[in-house]
Amino acid sequence: MEFFLLQAGKVNDAANYLPIALQLMFAIGLVGAIIIGSNFLGPKRQTADKLENFESGIAQKGNARQPIAIKYFLVAILFVLFDVEVIFFYPYAVNFRELGWEGFMAVVLFVGLFLTGFIYIFKKGALKWEE
Repeated sequence: MEFFLLQAGKVNDAANYLPIALQLMFAIGLVGAIIIGSNFLGPKRQTADKLENFESGIAQKGNARQPIAIKYFLVAILFVLFDVEVIFFYPYAVNFRELGWEGFMAVVLFVGLFLTGFIYIFKKGALKWEE
């Protein structure tokens, strides 16, 4: 028994993109239907309680618009960057035998570029919290 989606065809064949297009259209349609349904079915009354800030039941103190150290954002961006790097390792781990030395060298180059970026970040002092 062969599955339609697993059959190999020409890379540029439009039928290969049909499942992706259908999934994308379904996702966009579902999101649109939920937003429109929420707009029609949801309550439209605004009260003072609904307009107040709520943080885990704790009364707010001071102004919420205080500046936050840029280091928090930098750590978040670095986390996302290296998380995406790990995601790109998965296809290589699955297909490393078929890719051979050419695939291995591509991964070494990929890791080298990320390692160079990490060394640059480290030398710039972006990971120092004392300052």
